[in-house]
Amino acid sequence: MRIRLVAASLAVSLLSLPALAQDKVGVAACDDFLEKYEACVAKMPAASQQAVKDSIVQMRTAWKASATDANSRTALESACKSTATSMNQSMSAYGCKF
Repeated sequence: MRIRLVAASLAVSLLSLPALAQDKVGVAACDDFLEKYEACVAKMPAASQQAVKDSIVQMRTAWKASATDANSRTALESACKSTATSMNQSMSAYGCKF
C-alpha cells in the first residue's frame, strides 16, 4: 500500500514536467485524447486542476499497460475514442474539443 502511495505521488509530480506529455501510450486515439485533455486542464478552475491531472496520470498508466497487449489494442483504441466523444460534450463548457 505504501509503495502505491509513493508511486502515485511520484506520477502526479511528474505530470508537471513537459516530458510526461511526450510519454505516449502508443495508440493514436489515446495519445490524441490525452494531449487534448492535458491542454484543457489550464482552462479549468484551479480547484479542479489537480484532480484532473491525477486522473490523466491514472488513465495514461492504465492505457499504457493495456497497449502492451496486442489483443487489447483494438479495444483500447475504441475505448479512447469513446472517452473522447463523451468528454467532448462535458468539457465543452471550458472551450475544450476532443
